Amino acid sequence: MRAVIAGTGGYLPERSISNDELAAWKGLETSDAWIVERTGIRRRHIAAEGETASDMGAKAALAALAQAGASAEEVDAVIVATATPDSAFPSTAARIQGKLGILRGFAFDISAACTGFVYALGVADAMIRCGQARGVLVVGTEVFSRILDWSDRATCVLFGDGAGAVFLRALPEARAEGRGVLSTHLHADGRYGDILTVDGGAGSTGTCGVVRMAGREVFKHAVTKLASAVDEALAAHGLAKEQVAWLVPHQANIRIIEAMGRKLGLPMSRVVVTVDRHANTSAASIPLALAEATRDGRISHGDLVLMEGIGGGLTWGAALARF
Repeated sequence: MRAVIAGTGGYLPERSISNDELAAWKGLETSDAWIVERTGIRRRHIAAEGETASDMGAKAALAALAQAGASAEEVDAVIVATATPDSAFPSTAARIQGKLGILRGFAFDISAACTGFVYALGVADAMIRCGQARGVLVVGTEVFSRILDWSDRATCVLFGDGAGAVFLRALPEARAEGRGVLSTHLHADGRYGDILTVDGGAGSTGTCGVVRMAGREVFKHAVTKLASAVDEALAAHGLAKEQVAWLVPHQANIRIIEAMGRKLGLPMSRVVVTVDRHANTSAASIPLALAEATRDGRISHGDLVLMEGIGGGLTWGAALARF
């Protein structure tokens, strides 16, 4: 059995804020030119008051189900990647399950920061392969605006809010057709956890802290570790870089995205980029970019798509899927 990505969906909060608007709003000593030069980010979306990760995730999931022509009765599992859950428990996945009226199966969250969607995709794919589920909603949803230090221009300008989702469907004939999720390749190295972290939590300080990041250290690890994961994914299937039709990377920084495009020998026209408009939406960034590129027709039937990301943990990984 193999899992195919039958539908994609995305949701972005209504409020979109430019760099200049953000600087004026938060009184930051920065500028549009400074932010664009270092990150490629021009705008980001900010959740409305009271809008939660489950609210956004449910909307993205509904869109994915609609595109797949699937109903709530087909969903055996809801797996949500998020670093900004509504609550410690119940899980954000369970809340989304309730909001969608899914009355069967199971639901749980995965915490792998910006790599969360790749991790969740890997878990969902494994469950479909072993027969534990036939239809799985995989959601990445984040409200990072609630865990930022708005006086720290090194971090607060980087992130945005949003949600993306895919619906995976078991399809027996997918293997023979060469379609579906081919493999996922997941990694972590806890020795580097403190270079990208939230300084607090229910089990330590009793309250959630804010994002802290050693930017240069993260960048150094990002390029080398992502390149290694990409090589691993291609080698697992005896594929050449030239066979990749689209790169859908985690949207953290345009410099990292461009470096990975060069690594694959892909022109930027074959790399899906949303970081300029969405900023870094952590676990939501890959499914948001995937939804945009499938819905506007860039990614089409038969295309080999490579997804990759790195995040706090450190965690990193890559996934290959043929549409």
